[in-house]
Amino acid sequence: MSEHIRFGPAGNSDGFYAAGYKQTRQAPAWLRGLGLDAFEYSFGHGVRMGADTGAAIGAAFAAEDVALSVHLPYFINLAAEDSERRKKNLGYFTDGLRAAQSMGARRAVFHPGSGKGDRAAILERAKGFLREILAALEADGLLQGITLCPETMGKINQLGSLDEVIALCRVDERLWPAIDFGHLHCRGLGTIQSREDYAAILDALENNLGRERTRTLHIHFSRMEFTAGGEKMHHTLADTQYGPEFQPLAEELAQRNYQPIIICESRGTQAEDAVLLREMYERALC
Repeated sequence: MSEHIRFGPAGNSDGFYAAGYKQTRQAPAWLRGLGLDAFEYSFGHGVRMGADTGAAIGAAFAAEDVALSVHLPYFINLAAEDSERRKKNLGYFTDGLRAAQSMGARRAVFHPGSGKGDRAAILERAKGFLREILAALEADGLLQGITLCPETMGKINQLGSLDEVIALCRVDERLWPAIDFGHLHCRGLGTIQSREDYAAILDALENNLGRERTRTLHIHFSRMEFTAGGEKMHHTLADTQYGPEFQPLAEELAQRNYQPIIICESRGTQAEDAVLLREMYERALC
């Protein structure tokens, strides 16, 4: 799989089904027709995929050179304390990565979770549990060919600020950041307003995680609505009353010659909006 900046949707857009398609294995050729070359498959509500189905989906994506990533179950919480919940959390990783391997996915995004009490103590507990999870996954051979990506989160009470994701990634050099700029915009109550704001985020990643992990980071992007507590709802690029704007980020990525995977999470128009994101990036190259 060649290395270059890639764009694609999180899941199948409404337009995919409106075009008469029904199965995800049909998505790669459709995406290629739109000029897209990435796709994120969600196991958010649990893993319900057999190995044969995963292999068939993976073969279809590989044939079109569409980079495949997965999103692990939303139930994951690295701050879990009691042994039974920790066991379930390990199971979410194990089941998700087994399915990801059957599909040939290269990246697995996950939410860090949340907890009550002292924030620093919660983060330290999460880092410790993450080390245990990595050791167990490695022992089972589930990290071969797959990169785990902790994601920045949109609600203020969730674990997943930029600094917290950086701290989680520093647990192991094999962890790559998944930066959801819409989430950061929401948890900062509208904090991303300029190219300089994007540059500050990318500089923080480079300074703490190095150029390679930053240059090839995993990006989620959509316009989002927020309240006093942070993220409320995803919107489309046409909903211009909500931020953040992608063009300044496109310009910064182009100048830095970064080669991330950019996954669009617009509400229902994620594939069509991913095309618009790519077009903005291509304009930034000029």
